Amino acid sequence: MPQDSTQLKELAIRQHNAITTARYDYSACQLDILFYVLSKLKKDDGPDTQYCIYVKDIENLTGRSWNYQQLREATADMGSRMFEVENAQVYKQIWMFQKVEYIKGKGYLEIELSRHIRPYLYELKDNFTSYQLHSALKLTSKYAKRIYQLASQWKDIGETKAYDLEDFKLMLKLKDPAGKEPEQFQNISQLKARVLDIAVRQINEHTDLQIDYQLQKRGRAFTGVRFYVRKQQPQQLPILFTDTQDDTRTQLARQHLDSLGIAQAELMQQILNEPRLVDELFKFMYKLKTDKVKADRNPGGLFLKMQGLR
Repeated sequence: MPQDSTQLKELAIRQHNAITTARYDYSACQLDILFYVLSKLKKDDGPDTQYCIYVKDIENLTGRSWNYQQLREATADMGSRMFEVENAQVYKQIWMFQKVEYIKGKGYLEIELSRHIRPYLYELKDNFTSYQLHSALKLTSKYAKRIYQLASQWKDIGETKAYDLEDFKLMLKLKDPAGKEPEQFQNISQLKARVLDIAVRQINEHTDLQIDYQLQKRGRAFTGVRFYVRKQQPQQLPILFTDTQDDTRTQLARQHLDSLGIAQAELMQQILNEPRLVDELFKFMYKLKTDKVKADRNPGGLFLKMQGLR
């Protein structure tokens, strides 16, 4: 019997996203590095291509500060952890990096990917637009980032498959398949509060998707979870990762000015044309997000006053 278009889409999704559904446990910082590398990936890249990651770029995109020590620990741990990819025919253990090189005093690192991981990352990137990668970087919960990956697979269908609850926990490394480590959030109320509800709130607030979930029961026991997904109008301008670093920086600066309500064309152009003011803008936005600057009523006016522009 021929399959209808929905069945074919579902089949393609299940076959296409081995890394999304692979079992691995990355921190929020590690997932940010993964999403940033995805943003740099191009189909015609050679196997020895090295990807530059500028620390300031990650800070500007995420609103969080990472120092060299944190990044070194994050990439060291990523390099030692494997992706477990399994289907009916094969079980694979794959590692992420061929090498990671930190350029001292320059504020960036260079990553060379393992040739075995590369095809899976191209497939994973196909799920995301530039805006969605930017959205993923904005999420602070590592579980929100993983669930956003899952939801993005199914955004054209409207709902995910029903994930067996045990498989879902294994996927997010809340449970050790060998049983050596204690299971996290065994109580369903803990799983809802610490994983599912936080993910729904962050994804709905910061991304192009609106999601919800339904827990499935058999008798009195919870056995599965299904996510419902619909697209929503993005609240922010997309970040075009294919632009040069300067173009991306200017676009981010425009986005910050827009969020501050600074819309006068001459004033915007004055700020964007002066590197010192752009630097001050990024510093101000970081302090605003981390509550080091208080400006509940008129943050844009405060920024202009601090820079002598008002």
